[in-house]
Amino acid sequence: MSSGTGPERAIVPGRRPFQRGWLIGSSISLIWTFPTLLTLWEEPGLAPRVLGTAIVAVFAALFMATAPLARRTPSYGRRLLLPVALFALSLALWPWLGADVRWLWTFVGVSVAVSRMGSRTMWTTVGVLSGLSFAVGEWSGADTFTSVLNSAIILSISIMMFSFMRNISTLERLRDAQAQIAELAAEKERGRVARDVHDILGHSLTVITVKAELAGRLMDAGSPAARDEITQIEQLARGALSDVRTTVHGYRGVSISGELAAARAALESAGVSADLPGSTEQVPADRRELAGWVVREAVTNVIRHSGATACRVRLDGRSIEVVDDGCGPSAAASSGSGLTGLRERVETSGARLTIGRSDLGGFKLKVAW
Repeated sequence: MSSGTGPERAIVPGRRPFQRGWLIGSSISLIWTFPTLLTLWEEPGLAPRVLGTAIVAVFAALFMATAPLARRTPSYGRRLLLPVALFALSLALWPWLGADVRWLWTFVGVSVAVSRMGSRTMWTTVGVLSGLSFAVGEWSGADTFTSVLNSAIILSISIMMFSFMRNISTLERLRDAQAQIAELAAEKERGRVARDVHDILGHSLTVITVKAELAGRLMDAGSPAARDEITQIEQLARGALSDVRTTVHGYRGVSISGELAAARAALESAGVSADLPGSTEQVPADRRELAGWVVREAVTNVIRHSGATACRVRLDGRSIEVVDDGCGPSAAASSGSGLTGLRERVETSGARLTIGRSDLGGFKLKVAW
């Protein structure tokens, strides 16, 4: 802990269980003020007794409120006023107790420990308080052992409470860190689901649209092949629904071989000549899912945006490249949500995505790992 001010939650937890524990513990510790009350009521006259008792009552109430008030007080200087007020109240009892007021300074030391002071302020204040207690005891002619004992009690109990507060603060920061990690994990999972659902539906709906248009033309021509296209549309819709369900549950995997087969069917349905690799063995096993996502998104863009008549996919052990002979790259296509999601997926896996104009005159998308 630093000696200066700092984030409130970084020093004191301020949780309800802690406050209940503090109120119970401080109430029990105030039993040690009973000898002070007995001394006060040995004084002649009712007025001095009542006044002294009132000071002790205010002292006890302020001590019990130290931790809750410190939690609600952002100002470092105002938090320091709490132990200063306790010290002043103890001195107000000097006419009745004399040098024995030093026995109340243990409460002052504890208030410093729980008032969210920095370590330097705490050590300095408690050290001065302990030394002052010893000096007052020696000045009053008290037994040296008693003076040393009182100083040791102030120092040890204050240090114990300070260490206890630091441990609670550490646990609180760990809880906050766990909550932040859980929130980040949930946000990451939401992003994964959104990206996967976009890629799945974008591809499937594009193919369904192309096939629906083809089926419509075949029906107009009276071709029996229209029924086959409609059947395929139904299968695609059911497959997309199944993919969305499994993606939401995190069970869906993508393979390069499966995506190449789906790409061939989708490109042919769209009237695009497909030049695809016949083997995927050269792609490392840990990169095949990523290569599958690249093929899915790139082919979807070819069908949806490029106006191409030819599409070519090339694979090797270090990269995958998809090119077409369409209208080429544009600002809108380069910044679309599909390519943005693909770029995030690629960068997360440690690979690199580049886009540009292909040797066929259209769009080129390349991912290298």
